[in-house]
Amino acid sequence: MEQDCDVLIAGGGPTGLTLAILLARRGLKVIVAEKEAAPYPLPRAAHIDHEGMRILQEAGAAEDVFATSRRVARYDFLNSRGKLLLRFDGVDRIGPGGWPSANMIHQPSVEAALRRSLQRYPDAVLNHGWEVGSFVDDGDGVTTRIGTPEGPKTIRSRFLIGADGARSPVRTAAGIAFDDLQFEEPWLVVDVLVDDETRLPAANLQICDPKRPTTCVLMGEGRHRWEFMILKGETAEQVSDDAFVATLLDPWDVKGAVRIERKAVYTFRARIADRWRAGNVLLAGDAAHQTPPFAGQGMCSGLRDAANLAWKLAAVVKDGAPDALLDSYQPERARNLRATIDMAIMMGRMVCTTNRWGALARDLKIGIARILGKQPNRPSGYPTIMEGLIIAESNAAGSYFPQPVAPDGTRLDDVLGAGCWLLSRDMLSAAPIRPFAPAIERWLDDRQSDAVLVRPDRYVFGTGDPRDLRAAWEEATRLRPAALGDPVAAAREDIRI
Repeated sequence: MEQDCDVLIAGGGPTGLTLAILLARRGLKVIVAEKEAAPYPLPRAAHIDHEGMRILQEAGAAEDVFATSRRVARYDFLNSRGKLLLRFDGVDRIGPGGWPSANMIHQPSVEAALRRSLQRYPDAVLNHGWEVGSFVDDGDGVTTRIGTPEGPKTIRSRFLIGADGARSPVRTAAGIAFDDLQFEEPWLVVDVLVDDETRLPAANLQICDPKRPTTCVLMGEGRHRWEFMILKGETAEQVSDDAFVATLLDPWDVKGAVRIERKAVYTFRARIADRWRAGNVLLAGDAAHQTPPFAGQGMCSGLRDAANLAWKLAAVVKDGAPDALLDSYQPERARNLRATIDMAIMMGRMVCTTNRWGALARDLKIGIARILGKQPNRPSGYPTIMEGLIIAESNAAGSYFPQPVAPDGTRLDDVLGAGCWLLSRDMLSAAPIRPFAPAIERWLDDRQSDAVLVRPDRYVFGTGDPRDLRAAWEEATRLRPAALGDPVAAAREDIRI
C-alpha cells in the first residue's frame, strides 16, 4: 500500500515534536497528530538537564529554550526545622552534555521553540485537532484512522509512534500494560507569575515536613512553582480552593510578590510499560513511562527516548538497516529509565514521609549517611546502557560521550553534526576537531583507548582499534559507512562514518 508518511506520531508534546524534528533532519516524511486544537498554554514540566538540552540542540531549539530558562546552584532537602538533609550542589555548572546541568524551564516556551524548528522541514507536518483512533498493523506498515476537524482520515505509515501521554490511546489499543512500581501520591501544583523575585527562594527546595511535604522550585523566566502533598482525608476540590491555597502560601510570605497562574491536582506515579514495541507500533515519553518529579527527569526521559529512537527508525526506513535494530530500543532505555525512576522514588519517599516518628528515623538515617559519605551526589544517575547495540566487553561501552565546548563557545555536535562518529587519536589534528582535541584526548587517556565510536544518540558503541570498531558497527547494523553520515568536508570523512 502507498504510504502517506514514513512515521506517524500520535502526540505533539515535547517528545513527539523532538522525535519529528530528528526524523525530518534524517530525511524522513513525518506527520504529527495532536488531538488538542491549540498548544497547551500553561506550565507543566519545570526542568531539563544537560543531556536534554543537547538533544534540543540537535533539534534546533536549544538556544531559544536556554534564552528563557533559569539556572539554580542548589537543590536542597530540608526537614521540618529547616535543617539541611541533602544537597545537590553546583547544578548550574556545565554538565557532560555541554550545557548547564539544571535548566528551569517554561514548557509552553519549549514547545513553541520546537514548533518553530519543525516548520523548517517541509516533509514534517504538525496537525492540531487530529485524534488517533483505531489502527491496523499488517506487518508492512500501519493504517490509522484519525478524527480531524474536517472529518475522518486514514493515514498509512511505515511506523506509528505513541507519544500521546500517560493515558495513551495508542498504548491501550496496542494492548500494552503498565508495570506499577509502587509509588502513587496526590499533590497540588501551584504555578505563579513573579512580580518580585527578591522575595522568593534562590534555590530549589524540598521541605520534608511530615505535616505537609512541600516542593518549591524555580521555573522559566518570571515564574515559580510550589507543590503541596495532599493529605489523607483532603479532596482535590478542597485543596484547590483559593482560600486554602492562600493558607498554604502564607508561610512563604509572598503575598503581593506573586500571582497565581495555575492550580492543578496531580497524582505522582512511577510506572513503566511492559512492552515499548508491538510490531510497527512503538511508545515514547509518558506513554511508555511515568516518573515522579522529584529528580526532574520526566521531560528529560522523553527526550532521551526520542534521541534513541530517531536514528534507529531512520536507519531502518532510509538506510536498509534490519527491522530488528528497533528491538534494542526498550532494553537500552528501560534499564536506564528504571535507574532514574529508582532515584526519583528514593527522593520521593524521603519527601513524602508524613509520620512524625518515621520522619525522625529518616533524618537520623540521612545524617549517618552524610557522615559516612554515602549520600547521592546528583539528582539523577545517568546510568550506562547495559545491553543493546554496544560492544559489551569494550571499555566504556554504553557510557554517555561528553560534548566538549571550544574556547569560543562552539560545541562539538555543531561541528561534527548528526550521525555516528569514529574518533581516534590520529584524527585529532583534523581542522574541524582540533579545538576539542585536548578534551577528547583526555577522555581516551582515561579509558586507555586509541579510538571511540560514538552512536548518533551520543552513547558509546565501543572503544579500541578504529578498524575493528568500524567493522563491528557495520556487522551490528548492516549499514554501509556511506549511509551513516553525509560529510560536508573531506576532513570529516574519517570521523563521521
